[in-house]
Amino acid sequence: MKKWLALFLALGATPLAAQQPPFSPAVRAGDILYLSGQIGRVPDGMDPHKEGFDAAVRGAMDSIGRILKDNGLDFGHVVKCTVMLDDMADWPRFNGTYVSYFQGKRLPARSAFGADGLAMGAPLEIECIASLK
Repeated sequence: MKKWLALFLALGATPLAAQQPPFSPAVRAGDILYLSGQIGRVPDGMDPHKEGFDAAVRGAMDSIGRILKDNGLDFGHVVKCTVMLDDMADWPRFNGTYVSYFQGKRLPARSAFGADGLAMGAPLEIECIASLK
């Protein structure tokens, strides 16, 4: 097995576990930045729809904030968000945390819907579009 791994690496291949996800965190097209969906990961041992949900929302929004910052932007540049929730009963709790990221800034347009089976068992996913102007 070690021989195969050494050969695999010598040929310039990357083991599957070490590969990057098959998408970019964000793609710029003209003056628009399209962010890939960010999932809310629930910390180990927490129920996704109890104490872990708020942490998952913060995790997804913090990831969005990092991507925006890496592109010289902040939440004030976000013009549209799409929110996918595993359980629509979490909608009010989601809103409470979500709006705090836009304090002092206008709220972007937004769509939301219930989704069954988000990536990695996440309770939510958020994708955004930002304007570079």
